[in-house]
Amino acid sequence: MSLADAPPPTTDFTCPRCGGSVTEAYYGPCAPCRTTLRAEQSNEARAVEATDYIPKMNVTPNAVATKD
Repeated sequence: MSLADAPPPTTDFTCPRCGGSVTEAYYGPCAPCRTTLRAEQSNEARAVEATDYIPKMNVTPNAVATKD
């Protein structure tokens, strides 16, 4: 077992979201709070149609593009 494969050390702390005492490898919300947050904050992907670009009337064409 190499050092990279070893699990990180755990520490005891209070969950900043629910206030419960937890033992985790990293500081942050506890596992149940993370599950709840993922369920509450996740969004489904949706198709968004982009409208065609219509330049404003004060925009003039590029002089090189209109050169004959």
